[in-house]
Formats: sequence, structure tokens, C-alpha cells
Amino acid sequence: MAGNGVPGAIPRAPLPRLPDRRLRRARWAIAAVFLVHGSVTGNFATRIPWIQDHTQIPPGQLGLALAFPAIGASLAMPLAGRISHRFGARAALRALLALWTLSLALPALSPDVFVLCGTLLVYGATSGMADVAMNALGVETEDRLGRPIMSGLHGMWSVGALLGSAVGTVAAHTGTDARLHLAGAALVSTLLGALVCRGVLDLRSAPEEHPPPRFALPPRSALIIGAIGFCAVFAEGASLDWSAVYLRDRLGTDAGLAAASTTAFSCMMAAARLAGDKVVARFGPVRTVRAGGALATLGGLLIVTAGHPVPAMAGFGLVGLGIAVVVPLAFAAAGRSGPAPSQAIAGVATITYTSGLIAPSAIGGIAQATSLTGSFVLVTALTFGLVAGARVLRAPARTASAGAPAATESGLERS
Repeated sequence: MAGNGVPGAIPRAPLPRLPDRRLRRARWAIAAVFLVHGSVTGNFATRIPWIQDHTQIPPGQLGLALAFPAIGASLAMPLAGRISHRFGARAALRALLALWTLSLALPALSPDVFVLCGTLLVYGATSGMADVAMNALGVETEDRLGRPIMSGLHGMWSVGALLGSAVGTVAAHTGTDARLHLAGAALVSTLLGALVCRGVLDLRSAPEEHPPPRFALPPRSALIIGAIGFCAVFAEGASLDWSAVYLRDRLGTDAGLAAASTTAFSCMMAAARLAGDKVVARFGPVRTVRAGGALATLGGLLIVTAGHPVPAMAGFGLVGLGIAVVVPLAFAAAGRSGPAPSQAIAGVATITYTSGLIAPSAIGGIAQATSLTGSFVLVTALTFGLVAGARVLRAPARTASAGAPAATESGLERS
């Protein structure tokens, strides 16, 4: 039996055949789930200044509070697999997505930093569990379709984040109370989420399968795959949070043009993810990530050597283009790396969340000790790591295995 090139991975059993119409419906339904999930993040991000003013907390305490979503996600993500095993993938996703969308209303209700930390812990925990559930279903849908869709799904998440941020920007510009704005967005997102979840695959574990543990260390294969995701998310977080500062402080760019570089970076990533599935289908995940890593490394070199804003902005664009499909492919590889897809995806998600959490502060610390240029030398080195480590994302062969029970579609016989 052929393996997938990931240490510790085992082949998985063939999947039941579903009607093409049902698969197409499931593909668009899970894409809509990603869009709804992303819209919550976009809405929340735009109202952070309002929340800070409302709670009257200094920037240092706000920074501490904003670490709690990642903490909550990391603690709760391993539970998603057990919930899906107990209730089925569709019911679990519907419930977890609803908890996530409803939690959007909580942070704006916080009267002080202590309550804010608690609400953001819940916000992050529900986000992480919904994230694992939807990525696991995305991997299963991709496998049944027989063609790449994960990059496009994450592209829809980016589109959702952009749409949510646009709504939040309008609300902030018109002076709308964030409690009213976020409560309304939470209600609309919850209703949309419940509607689109009706079309996703209704997968249920085989009767002989043991439930996954509530908490467990991720498998070694997930740690190796997660290292690739870590490099990409670190470069993403550094570019999103520091590109405008880099252009302003390092190259003397005016504030408007510097801020536009961040928007351009986000749009580049969204566009690359939406187009990424065709590239992956043509060249495969390994060659795609190697090429993307090379582009991102070239972009990093442009950033650290630029003496003018134009090449630096081009460099940030190349970084966004190069890393765009890495995280979707890491989730896809994790979902195929063993008999417990949700556990492996949770492990990779935990590593990537951690990377996103530490990247902005790490860049700031290195910049203070050396310079911003020195910080982006590290980013460039990490993007080169994508070139060196891309082989761990090799797609698995789908062969039968007695030791790997497959999830089944409700109402169908298992093949």
C-alpha cells in the first residue's frame, strides 16, 4: 500500500460514492460556511477601537486581552473531533458555527478588561472548534469530489473577512454603537450559518470507531505539517501587522499609501486562494508550495533590500501571493495523515494559531533589538522554509485499509 509521504500516516479506506448533484451542493455549502466564519472575524476586527474606548483600557491591557482568542481556540479545538463523532459532522458544525457567530456579540458587552478577557476566551474557543469542524468537512468534500477545493474554501473565508470588515467600517464611520452592530451581525450570521449548514455532508462515524480523546497531543505527522503552516502564518501576521509601519518608518512613505499596502496584501491573498485550486490541480501541492515559497522568499528579499516604497510594496505582494495556499494545503494534508482527521487538523490549527499569536510581538521585539529590516530577514528565512519542507504536503494515495474505518454518509451503505 502506498503511503502519503508523511511520517506516521496510514492509508485510508475508499469513500462512498455520492451523486454529483449532492456533491456540488455540499461543495458550495461548505464554501458558504467558510464565508460566514470569515465575516465574523471581519466584523469584530473593525470594532476593537470602540471596545477599547468603551472599556477605557490602555493599549498594553488591550494587547493582553487580544491574546485570549488564540488561547481559547488552542484549548478547545481538540474537542471538535469528539463532538463530531458523537453527533455527526453536520449537526456538530451547525451547533459550533452558531456558538461562534453568537459569540460575536459578547466582547462589546464587556464593562472592563477582566470580563473582556473572558468573553474573548469564549469567542476564541468557539471559533477554533468551528474552524476544525469546517476544515475536516472541507477535506472530506474535497476527497469525494476528487479535485482540490481547500484553497478556494480559504479564499471564501478571506472574502467573508473583507465583507465583514466593510460592514464594520460603515458601522464605525456612521457612529453606530458596537453593541448594536455586533449583535445584529451575530444574528444575521447565525441565521445564514444555520441555512448553509443544511447542505454540507452529513458524515457519521462507523459504529466500531472509538471516539477521539477529549484532549490529546497531536500526532507527529501533524506537528511536521504544522511547522509548514507556522512559517506561512508567521509571514502573514508579520506582513499584515507591520507592512504599513515598515513602509512608513523604514522608507518614509506617507500614511495613506502605507495603509494601502496592507489592504493590497489582503486582497492578493484572497485572490490567490480563490485561484489556487486550479494551480494545485495542475502542479500538485508540493510543487505549488515550493513555487509559492520561492515567490515569498523573493518578496522578502525585495522588502529587506528596498530603498524605495515601490519594490517594498511589490515584495509584500509577492509574500502574500506565495503563502496564500499553504495553510489550506496544510489542513488538507493533516486531514489525510491518519485515521483521526479532526485530531490532526486540530493539531495543525493549534500550531498556526500560535504562530499568528506570536508573530506580531516577535517582529516588534526583534525590531527593537536590531531593526525592522532584521525582523523581515527572519520572515524571509521562514518563507524559504516552505521551499525546503514542502514535501510533507504530498497528497496521499486512497487505498483500502482494514485498520482505518471511514466516516460514512448518513443513509448510505459503507463501501
